[in-house]
Amino acid sequence: MFLIVGLGNPEKKYEKTFHNMGFLAAGDCAELLGAKFRKKECEASVAEGYLAGEKVIVARPVTYMNASGRAVRQLVAKYKISPSELVVIYDDYDLPKGHVRVRPSGSAGTHNGMRSVIAELGYSEFARVRIGIRDPEVNIPLIDYVLSEVRKDDYALFTEACKRAAEAAVSLARGENFDAVMTRYNG
Repeated sequence: MFLIVGLGNPEKKYEKTFHNMGFLAAGDCAELLGAKFRKKECEASVAEGYLAGEKVIVARPVTYMNASGRAVRQLVAKYKISPSELVVIYDDYDLPKGHVRVRPSGSAGTHNGMRSVIAELGYSEFARVRIGIRDPEVNIPLIDYVLSEVRKDDYALFTEACKRAAEAAVSLARGENFDAVMTRYNG
């Protein structure tokens, strides 16, 4: 079994914001798996798919970004997910816009959602797929930036980045070699 979690905010008003890149990528993961978000459990909207006969859970916490860890902890406990069976997808201001970065572990950096996940789980040794959102041309406070809508002329760039992030997460769930996945998607 494998758990892929895309971080974001559940309300429609946040749908096209930078902070919802994880939600968008989770939707792409579900599509790749032929799954639909049909149930709510563990404070998350959940889709179930299969890869080579193994169940893959794709989740979008409905706790809002800063409390994402609660939902992740509940899902990990319910499905008995080990750290090696978890991947979290989220936006990252520390990466240039449109870049995707796959890592086997790490810190939360400037991301409050990841701080919540790490604090609730009590460990940080799980895969993460980060989608870069930093635009050097925009100079507003970080909290205002992450909750602002993606500019129309950047929408295609972020749509493609979310698709690449989803492909990377599904590749990890498929059991592909981690270094090979990083080589293919990082950059």
